[in-house]
Amino acid sequence: MERGRSPVSFGRGMEAAVDAEKIAMSTSHVRSDAKVPAPELSDLYAPIAAEMGEVERILKRELRNPHPFVDELVRYGCLLGGKRLRPALLLLTAKSLGGVTKDHLTLAAVVEMIHTATLVHDDVLDEADMRRHLATVNSRWDNESSVLLGDYLFTHAFYLASTLESVIGCRLIGRATNAVCEGELRQKGSRGNFELSEADYLEIIEGKTAELTACSCQLGAHFAGASDDVVEQMDGFGRDLGIAFQIADDLLDVLGEDRTTGKSLGTDLEKQKPTLPIIRALEVLSGVERRELLDLLQGEDRRTELLLPYFQKTDSIAYARQRAQSYAERARKRLDVLPDSTSKAVLEVMAKFVVARSH
Repeated sequence: MERGRSPVSFGRGMEAAVDAEKIAMSTSHVRSDAKVPAPELSDLYAPIAAEMGEVERILKRELRNPHPFVDELVRYGCLLGGKRLRPALLLLTAKSLGGVTKDHLTLAAVVEMIHTATLVHDDVLDEADMRRHLATVNSRWDNESSVLLGDYLFTHAFYLASTLESVIGCRLIGRATNAVCEGELRQKGSRGNFELSEADYLEIIEGKTAELTACSCQLGAHFAGASDDVVEQMDGFGRDLGIAFQIADDLLDVLGEDRTTGKSLGTDLEKQKPTLPIIRALEVLSGVERRELLDLLQGEDRRTELLLPYFQKTDSIAYARQRAQSYAERARKRLDVLPDSTSKAVLEVMAKFVVARSH
């Protein structure tokens, strides 16, 4: 139990976490393309609802601007962040290790700004027109506005991190953001390279996605005064969780529905990004069938329905799902370093959530 909290004060949060865990466990074996219930993040965030509310207030305060066009753009872009997964991971880690401080709240807002900036830039790279059921910034305005907004969010995030007395936050966030950008550059350089290995793919997504989730957990632990071993394990938890999340996201791009996910799908195929289902299918196939799949991937018509027979023949969808589940399970085991608490229980559920989600 977290320090300074009575058993009664955690009643509703624990109940929500247990209910969500039952849902996650009951769907862990189900195909990701099936229509199954999944825990809602609003339920999982119950133990940190007050702290998440404070993070939202920080974001609104920091992203207010006296110039109407800038204000509208920044406020709209902030809506696209969506799940608030990274600040939640930071806060849940902190609470599981004793409690949330003012520095934690500031850093939670910082990692969300950085994540939102990457999404805004991603939508330009992918030429996406929808995210979180809303028009993307590049769709509603233009690419110039998107690039500048992303830059604005990045730089303001670093300014906000610099207001803390300790420089370690800036240092860790700077290193993580650089790794994110490197991962995005590597992914851009690998477009159309269908000889990409699974190992290289995993390195790319570790940078572009998992680095920031790892940093969030690391910050939560460090600023809670945790030991070096616990900080390292929480970094590993966030890293494994982020890899599982991205593999699941790549599967949604192939198998999901726009109206469910709330974002443009099929962009990986459109941009010829070699994701795990494709990499696995090409690894298993040989001869004429492999050549046929390559011709489809390199051709003008890359609709998912044309590729599905090759995915089914090679079980590459099931393979990718299993890989995501194995990373999620490895993440869950890392939580053994934490004392038992509601927040730890929710982190365990989140390891299941990332692979069971439909959006």
